Amino acid sequence: MRPVLEVADILRRHGGAFRAAQGPRLSSDQRRVMAAIEACRTATLGGHVERCDDCGLVRVAYNSCRDRHCPKCQALARAQWLAERQADLLPVPYFHVVFTVPAPVAAIALQNKTVVYDILLKAAAETIRLISADPKHLGAETGMIAILHTWGQTLTHHPHAHCLVPGGGIAPDGSWVHCRPGFFLPVRVLSRLYRRLFLERLQAAFNGTKLQFFGHLAHLVEPAAFARHLNALRKVEWVVYAKRPFGGPEQVLAYLGRYTHRVAIANGRLLTCDEGHVRFRWKDYRAGNKSKVMTLDTEEFLRRFLLHILPRGFAASVILVSWRTPAAPPNSRASERRLRRRSHLRLPKLSTIVSAAPSSLVTASTYAPSAEAAWSRLGLCRVRQRSDAQHLAATHHDRRPRFVRSHRTRCPADVLRRNDQARSQRPANGR
Repeated sequence: MRPVLEVADILRRHGGAFRAAQGPRLSSDQRRVMAAIEACRTATLGGHVERCDDCGLVRVAYNSCRDRHCPKCQALARAQWLAERQADLLPVPYFHVVFTVPAPVAAIALQNKTVVYDILLKAAAETIRLISADPKHLGAETGMIAILHTWGQTLTHHPHAHCLVPGGGIAPDGSWVHCRPGFFLPVRVLSRLYRRLFLERLQAAFNGTKLQFFGHLAHLVEPAAFARHLNALRKVEWVVYAKRPFGGPEQVLAYLGRYTHRVAIANGRLLTCDEGHVRFRWKDYRAGNKSKVMTLDTEEFLRRFLLHILPRGFAASVILVSWRTPAAPPNSRASERRLRRRSHLRLPKLSTIVSAAPSSLVTASTYAPSAEAAWSRLGLCRVRQRSDAQHLAATHHDRRPRFVRSHRTRCPADVLRRNDQARSQRPANGR
């Protein structure tokens, strides 16, 4: 069921005026994402007619933009990611660890997204692994799943990393070491080490001329000013908290899975867009998770949404699975069988979530106004009735699709569509 209001609707109504008002302040990535969301599932990208071989149902649909920032796209990729991560879960308690950064660091990150976001994820992962390996605390190598979030409930810029960490690890002798019941690692120790590792990496990036500063941060170009800035950050408390998830690791994975392939806000939270204002729901964590309604000017809403556009090619997740030995291939279960023999743990096995039905014929397909009609084979899959172990932990706003696509071959028309899009986005001078 289509939501009453979508981000695409707001962009189609006010995107042109917003581009004109912002001018060169909008980056190429932001303009690309705006154009993709506006064109998503419209005639601009063409469409296709699908027919099911089982029941003969015919469905006409426009093509999606497949952009990871689009609230309507990447549902299947998100479900596949969630199923793969659930297959990696161990039958042990898990802890939810969150690493944040102070506001001055967030300001630097906004002007240097690729560098600072990379530092955030790597510093968080290194902190957990170093403290876990310390014999004073756990004395074992552990793994983790880390996801970058750059927003708060009100769409403000708030970069932080959510980590799902097992309550234990592999000791040097290959046995499994459990953490203390209900307690993972001391938060103050995590915070201190995380702050040091982060600032060391940030200083190294500055020394390597990888950081750029402009506007109110332009003075940080001077080494002395940057050094004073870092010295002040060393005296600030960096918030890190760890708690055992109330509903188990599956609950945290379901929460993180909502935003692994999209950002900032879901269409289901949008209420109205009229008279130059956008109203949407948000959850106030300081008031006991109370649901509230916020009203923003349309221009301010679009500005906040575009703050969270990630640089092209940036991976917003880190997956470190400690029970896979370096000698084993990434998709091999040999190391898990070895761990079962040593520690007598029953590790989860991969299970098939979706089974393919006979492929159906795309009876017609036009991918762009300039592309010729093409024919291709497209696999349509029906989702089986799944057991609890196979459940994908779908969120309340993710509805189970009647059909699931499985692209088996790259259609030539898809190549034409991408080439047409690339040509349409080039400037008039051809550069």
